[in-house]
Order: sequence, then C-alpha cells, then structure tokens
Amino acid sequence: MGNASDREQKHIVSSENGGTGAEAFEHGDPVWDVVVVGAGPAGASAAYAAAVAGRQVLLLEKAELPRYKTCGGGIIGPSRDSLPPGFELPLRDRVHAVTFTLNGKLTRTRRSKKMLFGLINRSEFDAQLVEHAQKAGAVLRTGVAVSRVEQHGPAVPDRRTVAVVTSDGETVLARAVVGADGSASRIGAHVGVKLDQVDLGLEAEIPVPESVAEDWAGRVLIDWGPMPGSYGWVFPKGQTLTVGVISARGEGAATKRYLEDFIARLGLAGFEPAVSSGHLTRCRSDDSPLSRGRVLVCGDAAGLLEPWTREGISCALRSGRLAGEWAVRISEAHDAVDARRQALNYAFAIKAGLGVEMGVGRRLLSVFERRPGVVHAAITGLRPAWRAFADITRGSTTLAGLVRTNGVARRALEALDRRAKS
Repeated sequence: MGNASDREQKHIVSSENGGTGAEAFEHGDPVWDVVVVGAGPAGASAAYAAAVAGRQVLLLEKAELPRYKTCGGGIIGPSRDSLPPGFELPLRDRVHAVTFTLNGKLTRTRRSKKMLFGLINRSEFDAQLVEHAQKAGAVLRTGVAVSRVEQHGPAVPDRRTVAVVTSDGETVLARAVVGADGSASRIGAHVGVKLDQVDLGLEAEIPVPESVAEDWAGRVLIDWGPMPGSYGWVFPKGQTLTVGVISARGEGAATKRYLEDFIARLGLAGFEPAVSSGHLTRCRSDDSPLSRGRVLVCGDAAGLLEPWTREGISCALRSGRLAGEWAVRISEAHDAVDARRQALNYAFAIKAGLGVEMGVGRRLLSVFERRPGVVHAAITGLRPAWRAFADITRGSTTLAGLVRTNGVARRALEALDRRAKS
C-alpha cells in the first residue's frame, strides 16, 4: 500500500506510545478514529468533516489522483454551499443561459443575468477537495482497493472496532468507517443498500475549435430525449464540450444511438472525442439502510442522487459532510447501543433533507417519463416554472423547499401528477 506519510508515521508512533487520537493493540496496528473509503466528493467531504473535528482520519482511494470521472460537472447552488471554507471552485465556465429542446425540436433558450450554475472538470474538483481534507489533517493513501469490511471475527480486536480489508490482504482498523466508494460500492453491499432506479449515462469529451467553443460559452443545452425519462446535455468547458445522455438501464443500444444522433444533430460528429465513457447511476429505495453497526454510507455508495436529473454532486457533498460528522460521534461511542443511536441520527438527518428532495424528484421523474412535452412547455413557456428552475440551480431553494413553501409550485406539481396519470 505504499509508504505512510509523515502524519501517518506520527499517528502510528502516537498510538504505540498510548497517545490520544487512536489506540494501538499489542501487535502495534493503529486504530484510526475514522476510515473513509473513496476520495470522490462524498468521501473527501466526509474526511474533511471528521479531520476538522480533530480526529485521526484515513482516506483510502483505489485510483491515483487526479483521475477522470464520467460526470457532466455541473455545480449547482447546494453544491457551492456545501464546500469547505475557503474552497475556490476550479470553474471552466459560468452558465447564464439554458437552451431546451424536445428530442431536437421546439428549441427555446432562457437566460439569466445572474449565474445559474458553474461547470467543472471532476478530476480537478475532486483533487482539490482531497487537498482540503488533507490540510484539515486527513491522511490520504491512493492505489488502495478495499475488498470488504468486517465488524466481527478474528480480524476485529474488540466490538468498538471495524476491520477494513484491502484487496492485497492488509487490514486497517477503525472506530468508524464511511463508505463513499461509488455506485458499485463494496461498503454499500456490506450495509445492504437497496436500489430502485438504475440508469445508464454515456458521455463524450469533445475538443472543439475556438469558433465553436465561443458559440457555447456561458450556455448549456438540455434535450429531453426519445426514451421515457431520458435526456441529453451539452456542457461547455473552454475548448472542450462535455456531451452526454442518460436513460434507464436495459436500453443500452437505444441510449448509444441517442448519443450518436445527438452529437450528429449538434454538428459535432466531425470532431474526435478525447474521452468516451459510460457509467451506471443508482438511486436508493426509500427503505434502504444507510448504516450497519459502525459503518455509514454516503453519496453514490448510498444511492443518494436526485432521481429526475440524476444530479449527484450536491447529494455527495451534503451527505459526505453529514457522514463525517456522525462518524466522529460513532467513533466515540463506547458500546453498540450508542453507536447505533448515532447511526440512526445520521439516517434521520439524511432522510429529513435529501430524502425529502429525492421524493419530490421521483414525482417529477414520473411526470417527465409520461409527459416530457408538458415539462418542456412548462419550463420554457411559464415564467414561474423557469424561475423555480433558476432558483434551484442557483441554490436559492431546493426541490423540497420549493414544494413545501410555494403553494403555486405545490399545486402545479399536483396538477402535473394528475395529468401524467390521465
């Protein structure tokens, strides 16, 4: 797993000498307060939150950083509000206009004097989040794949400890573990995360000439696609356009055709993509667990994303921060009852915020799957609908907040529900 950093060496010495922070057993292995698996936005946020609280935190990542991730890279208001203090977004563009189309037709552009949202490259964004976690005191180890966690058995010295077992057979001990290892999470499998929505996203990073880039600067395109629940996007990032589509899993061939047709329709087929990639997004069911014993899950590992747009960065940042904060409390728990109480508090915090927003997102997805034309007409033709879209992307409100506090929005969603079902 490579050599330990200076901070990790100090941590081991402190443990062996009986110092505070982490305990050591007779064989000399340190016990970290919190081990976070996965260094994406959720994991980096969890590691930062636990480290800034003064705990001994180890952040494990299987890849070397920076690394590419299939992601549109849109940073909406709730994401900006969840970043560590002093974090400067590595923005590639600032969006002030959105062009909407309905499967390539009925083009309508809406504009805003204020920035709607920003666009980033995930490799830069994720690496910067990790740097903030490290500055707060977290220890990063890359090139480490975690195969499983154990909360009972010979690898676990006592009931207050979790064993994190790597693919090369090494065991790392912790008082609490946060699983943030993506949508195909090993930690999520341990917790028993249940999914009720899986979608396939395909994406191409297309370098374009300056003349083409200038046409897209400050403007994104959202196309409501040909399959139920599908849509496509163009996000400009300087000299590169991120072009992608997403639809329900099981429509792989149709999704690939949609992307090819979408790129051709935009006049971009003549440009060679620098990267072409695919990714499955997974959305949790309402009754899916968020913890097991001293192990929590957050972000994609927990199936936390907005079901309609499949936007996941804001969910990752917010759930990661909460997971880090509650992992600190779990690490301090002296018995299983107290640890479970803290884990339940974490689950309550997630469900009270993100859970409610996901419920509204499911309703919007249901409407969109049945009546995409109604959604298109509302956002492009009704000022209150466009204002709601803009307020959500800026962070002035959330889906849940909008429905809860705005009577017009609540009645409009109820009317869309009825119309979609008719």
